[in-house]
Amino acid sequence: MNNERLPYLLLFRNSGAENYRHLSPHQRQEVVERWNAWFEGLVAQGRAVEGQPLEDATRIVAGPGGSRVTDGPFPETKEAIGGYVKLLVRDLEEATAIARMHPGLEYGLVVEVRAMTPDCHLGVNTKPSGSAGLVHH
Repeated sequence: MNNERLPYLLLFRNSGAENYRHLSPHQRQEVVERWNAWFEGLVAQGRAVEGQPLEDATRIVAGPGGSRVTDGPFPETKEAIGGYVKLLVRDLEEATAIARMHPGLEYGLVVEVRAMTPDCHLGVNTKPSGSAGLVHH
């Protein structure tokens, strides 16, 4: 049986405060407690290694030499990534099952499940080489 655990990202979209405005303060606190219990349970099981919310403020850099810089947030906030959790799991099915247990789903949260890969399709290094930063005499 293969026990290798693979990295996956859960990317949270449509995670804004507007999804929870209709809830009472007590109900919002319950959502927070359920969300924290979901994440902390994954960490305790060794299936989540980190997670972080992201600020709404956004800077987009595009064009040759970064010639276009645009600051946001932008109107399409439902599509913006509002945070992530990095998992170490057996496969896509396990990552999906974890995403399906997220308590924010019932309030409009959308969870994108993405496998992390060590290989870029262009061949760009995704890990530092062993000699990077070493000085040879």
